[in-house]
Amino acid sequence: MQKGKDKRKLQPMKTQKTQPGLEFKMDPKPDFERSKLKYKLFSKTALITGGDSGIGRAVALAFSKEGCDVGIIYLNEHKDAKKTRSEIESEGRKCLLIAGDIRDEKFCKKAVEKIKKYFGRLDIIVNNAAVQFPKEDITKISKQQLYKTFETNIFSYFYIIKAAMKFLKKGSVIINTTSVTAYRGSPELIDYSSTKGAIVSFTRSLSASLSKKGIRVNAVAPGPVWTPLIPASFDAKKVSTFGSDAPLGRAGQPEEIAPCYVFLASEDSSYMSGQVLHPNGGEIVNG
Repeated sequence: MQKGKDKRKLQPMKTQKTQPGLEFKMDPKPDFERSKLKYKLFSKTALITGGDSGIGRAVALAFSKEGCDVGIIYLNEHKDAKKTRSEIESEGRKCLLIAGDIRDEKFCKKAVEKIKKYFGRLDIIVNNAAVQFPKEDITKISKQQLYKTFETNIFSYFYIIKAAMKFLKKGSVIINTTSVTAYRGSPELIDYSSTKGAIVSFTRSLSASLSKKGIRVNAVAPGPVWTPLIPASFDAKKVSTFGSDAPLGRAGQPEEIAPCYVFLASEDSSYMSGQVLHPNGGEIVNG
């Protein structure tokens, strides 16, 4: 099929009288093989929040291996961020690091504009940064914690995309990181799970809003994954058994999650929008 055109709209369909039908008689014929590109994201630029470590780092490196330059927005984990940049540059791609607090809308706007100016384009947005503060019951969740969790985990998604809209065009992609907790909840992560549920709805609504512009919006809902957020959130006992309750019996590694983002960022997922992928260790969430 010619890029940008739909053969089905160029000529009338021809019907057949027997099932299951014969493909060689079809006119127009179905497209059954994509062009064989060496790199799935060649010459594109991605913005990734929380790209310094964990899932964000794995995604950034996976993108770079597919020919993509990467702008990373992170809080203050400078050593981790520099390591990620080094890995990306070793793949022959460019990487821009921007440190700051994504709870600040003005910072988000400046960061997006800086990335666009540095690379000259912006094709992919990956909203990924998040925080979580376990509490045994809702009465222990302070107003300050509630604001910090929501401002980081979902408000920033609005800020980044609002700032990026003037740069995104037909064919651009937005990928949001939600969580398995959006679907099954978590008794000790009530506020965190709530933000992740909001991200699912945000993804679906934004997809519907941007479909006419040719911008696809999808999400990834990881299960337990071994990232810096885990030892920063739980005590030693919980960390030692983290992920063992997943059907596959272990936590996932960031490198196992990153391919979902590559798929959603590339033309491999060109007929998907408003959807969520579930690399969660085998848990059935029906979402």
